[in-house]
Amino acid sequence: MVRDSLGVGLATGLYGASFGAVAVGSGLSVAQTCVLSLVMFTGASQFALVGVLAGGGTPLASAMAALLLGSRNTLYGLRIGPLLGWRGSRRLAVAQLVIDESTAMSLTRPDRSLARVGFLTTGLSIFVLWNLFTLVGAVAGEALGDPESYGLDAAVGAAFLGLLWPRLTDPVNRGVALAAAALALALVPVTSPGIPVLAAGGVALLVGSRSRHVDPTELPEARR
Repeated sequence: MVRDSLGVGLATGLYGASFGAVAVGSGLSVAQTCVLSLVMFTGASQFALVGVLAGGGTPLASAMAALLLGSRNTLYGLRIGPLLGWRGSRRLAVAQLVIDESTAMSLTRPDRSLARVGFLTTGLSIFVLWNLFTLVGAVAGEALGDPESYGLDAAVGAAFLGLLWPRLTDPVNRGVALAAAALALALVPVTSPGIPVLAAGGVALLVGSRSRHVDPTELPEARR
């Protein structure tokens, strides 16, 4: 189990180099890029922020796009909080590690003890490696110069596709993705940068809000 978690951490952490290079190419400094990874630490939101900035969007629009995508981590917390069972300062200390991968690696475990191991091993390994390779990518990107010369201007779109692809096995997710993409494409010619991303995220929120609510405390894992 630990080996699987570390494998996920290594694969995801290495991807931080792409973010570092794209962020610098979007106009952020190396220091700003590294601080963003430390504080925000959620890949989709980070790519959304620099993608909107690179497209000419305002800082407010980029921040709203990042916030909208990052809101899913709040739902993850509601789901795994009862399962992991931490309270007080411990719960606050691990909140930064609530991301896609750490959530997945904890929910697949048969009991609370193993869920905690999966969560911490995955979350900590990704946090360390993501930030390390963000620095590597940012320094390399600064040395490379204009990102368009190397095709890095397309990296944000490629990153989003990579994050989205594993989730398209579910028919509902495919429908949401197609609807969101269609709306975003329709808005690109008539709105400012950042608005299509926010609108596309709104499609997912609308679908999610209409789904059947499940109380996390009623789940079997919460009673272990």
